[in-house]
Amino acid sequence: MKRSYFSMLVLSALTFTGMSWAQAPSYPSKSIRIIIPSTPGGGTDFIGRLVSTRLTELNGWQVVPDNKPGAGTALGLAEAARASNAGYDLVVGQTDNVTLIPLLMKAAYDPLKDLTPIALIATTPMVLIVPENSPYKTLSDVIRAAKAEPGKMSYGTSGTGGSVHMALELLQIAAGVKMQHIPYKGSTPALADLLGGHLQFAGSSISSAASLLASGKIRALAVTSPKRNSALPNVPTVAEFGYKDFNLVSFYGVMGPAGIPQSVTTRLNTDLNKILQRPDVRSALLAQGLEPNPMSPEEFSTLIKADISKSKEIITSANIKVEQ
Repeated sequence: MKRSYFSMLVLSALTFTGMSWAQAPSYPSKSIRIIIPSTPGGGTDFIGRLVSTRLTELNGWQVVPDNKPGAGTALGLAEAARASNAGYDLVVGQTDNVTLIPLLMKAAYDPLKDLTPIALIATTPMVLIVPENSPYKTLSDVIRAAKAEPGKMSYGTSGTGGSVHMALELLQIAAGVKMQHIPYKGSTPALADLLGGHLQFAGSSISSAASLLASGKIRALAVTSPKRNSALPNVPTVAEFGYKDFNLVSFYGVMGPAGIPQSVTTRLNTDLNKILQRPDVRSALLAQGLEPNPMSPEEFSTLIKADISKSKEIITSANIKVEQ
């Protein structure tokens, strides 16, 4: 009798436990926020909104884009690093705020300890440009002029320590030349001065320069990726001018706080990679000069570590410092 009563208790407990497991909420059980660490407009915002919309379409989830600009795109990553690690607060991470800002200034997060790489969305090169009336027709012309008068040629970027600045510093190291860096607060004023004849040479993201390139007001001399970019198929790579293995691209990806459950990371990675295979998504990214690049979370983590290591070398070689 006692044994029978004990058996009933065990059976009841197992039944209750099974019901609890069956009734446990699956991910996601509420809306997901994707923090966009920039103002509306531009490549970061474009990616954040594209991902939010397509995840909603794919799964019927409620995915909400949330612009959190500030501190050179670092504010949004700091907020994501502080968020709950249940997988409901994600962020668009990119080279500038994942790799460069923590190397050049005090950041409120450690990208390797406080954030989880989930999925790489795309990479994009920088484009090296001159005004339409420039006497420099190729990148070789610029290098020859810089060698003839060291330190005299000026080049503009969207700011000290950004991806464009790194690309131009790497070019100077590779070519053995020295130019004068003129940093601006954003790409718009840099491009305005290039058009106005106050700069001889500049670097830019493809998306920022796209309209001026299309209008013919500026001329693209080279892109910094190892292969030509789909948005600028007629523009050669820096490597094509004899600088073997030259490669510097920016990445954009989705990240979350440290400690996100592996099952959530895997689910998000699988779904985001599905989205990147869609022809309409690929076309939208390629039109912005963004190359879709699906990979696993582990591969994305390896890419970030390699990017940090390479950037450290450039910063040390060029003695780059940012006023704080």
